[in-house]
Amino acid sequence: MSDALDFAPGLYRGTAGYYERFRVPYPPELIDDLVGRARPSGRGRLLDLACGTGQITFAVAARFAEVWSVDQEPDMIEVVRGKARAAGAARVHPVVSSAESLDAPPGAFELVAIGNAFHRLGRDVVAANAFRWLAPRGSIALLWASSPLTGKEDWQIAMSSLLSSWETRLGAGARVPAGWERVREERPDHAVLKAAGFELVHSSRFPAAHDWTVDALIGFVYSTSLFARPFIGDRARAFERDVDRELAEFTTDGRLSEVIDFAYELARRPP
Repeated sequence: MSDALDFAPGLYRGTAGYYERFRVPYPPELIDDLVGRARPSGRGRLLDLACGTGQITFAVAARFAEVWSVDQEPDMIEVVRGKARAAGAARVHPVVSSAESLDAPPGAFELVAIGNAFHRLGRDVVAANAFRWLAPRGSIALLWASSPLTGKEDWQIAMSSLLSSWETRLGAGARVPAGWERVREERPDHAVLKAAGFELVHSSRFPAAHDWTVDALIGFVYSTSLFARPFIGDRARAFERDVDRELAEFTTDGRLSEVIDFAYELARRPP
């Protein structure tokens, strides 16, 4: 059974600066727990698929001899390349490629990591490829963070309503396949991994309190596929005014508070 969905390339084009600045990093506790369970040797390779601007890459690079950071957006990879150069991280190998078409040798990696992206990849293809790319007993990790645009705080409900109206106004819903959430609910990620031959090992959640400013929240919105800043174009100023007006009553000392639900799921290739 395959549930491949057609997410158009270029959805995140022009978002790299916003993505780097406004996406909240994974908590160190999550990274430490994940690495402790994946047990890298220190001599192997990590494959960070759909890496964005390298949130996973640079959090765990020191635990591997080499890291392949792969994203189909050249702007994202340019940020990764710049960060690696600035940090003197010669072990980081940036690659422009889709996750589905990446050319990698069999058995080359100890860990494949995918952060906040598995839902928009060809899950069956990527899971099968990851199984082939991993060494025996190698692991695949799916990392997630809840979105500030979908929570249950009063300000989040107000923001969600505002975004719904702007989605209609912009025709933004056509940017992503209809029903993608339902597909994933009916066939969860762990079922896809299991069908590819993986053994499910562990899952953990790491809730973390976080405060947003209105400007940071707008920056986060501009890092998303539905509301990428180039897509909004010359309507951005009107959008920002609407957000300022909608959220004014909810801010405390200029802050909007929430708890981000960070999580990961780990599966292993059998020996």
